[in-house]
Amino acid sequence: MISSQATIARCQTPLKVTACQLANDRGKYNHELVEVTAFVSHGFEDSALFDPTCPTRFDVWVEYGGTVKSGTMYCCGVTADRTRPKQLVIEDTPIPLVEDERFQDFDRLIHRTPDSIVHATIVGRFFSGRLDTDPSRGIRTGYGHMGCCSLLAIQEILSVDSQDREDLDYRASPDQPDAWKGCGYRYLLQVEPEQDLIGMQQKAELGRRSWAFEDPQRVASDALSGLLNIDEKSIAGLKQKSQAQGRFVYEWRPRDSKSRYMVVVRRPYWLSYFARDRKKIAWVVIAAYESDCRK
Repeated sequence: MISSQATIARCQTPLKVTACQLANDRGKYNHELVEVTAFVSHGFEDSALFDPTCPTRFDVWVEYGGTVKSGTMYCCGVTADRTRPKQLVIEDTPIPLVEDERFQDFDRLIHRTPDSIVHATIVGRFFSGRLDTDPSRGIRTGYGHMGCCSLLAIQEILSVDSQDREDLDYRASPDQPDAWKGCGYRYLLQVEPEQDLIGMQQKAELGRRSWAFEDPQRVASDALSGLLNIDEKSIAGLKQKSQAQGRFVYEWRPRDSKSRYMVVVRRPYWLSYFARDRKKIAWVVIAAYESDCRK
């Protein structure tokens, strides 16, 4: 039986779509009530709906309907408040919210750490936003951090997956270097290249990188050797800087060099959805940095 809350939130049958469809054909779904199964990431300046199989990360912003706010802090002047005085209204459209147990589970998981990823099936109202300044691109934006995105306003959570594994990293963003004695740093690797990481998982499953299932330090040194175009054997003295659930951070400082490198290796929660055996997830590099002290 559908609850009275759900009846209020869904007076029409939602269109079933994918996150990729929403991001790639925004005008088609503008103002539509949709049902989508995807990942949601949440953190500072981050509240995004995404699917790792398509390059649409940070194209669709996520917010709660009703009087509950997601608590996402971003530019400019948006605070981490969790409530609003009145029901959310977007483009003259009221957005209700079913605050049932499924929603409470979703909200708890998305806020369990400062940055998190959750997998859920969501019913919400989609708003494409305004056309980009270059109409030929057909991109619609205006919502979220600095007007980055289109918007999915959540009305109901139909299902949310549990997060009960101790070997996976449920966080959304990589570690970043501390100030290295006043030095800045530059990125050596695109942050969270999801499609590349799916490829790394597949290589490990095919036996070409089977060591990636068990040896995160080798994963780090292998990545550095490729990024720096040097022999992996020359990366001596790679040290573990920190460790957290499903995550290692390594540092390396070559001899007779002012440069310093940091590599973040993890077993991403979302990667388990693309594995042959969801209990067997490879270690992958999600970020690498080089200090600029050598300048």
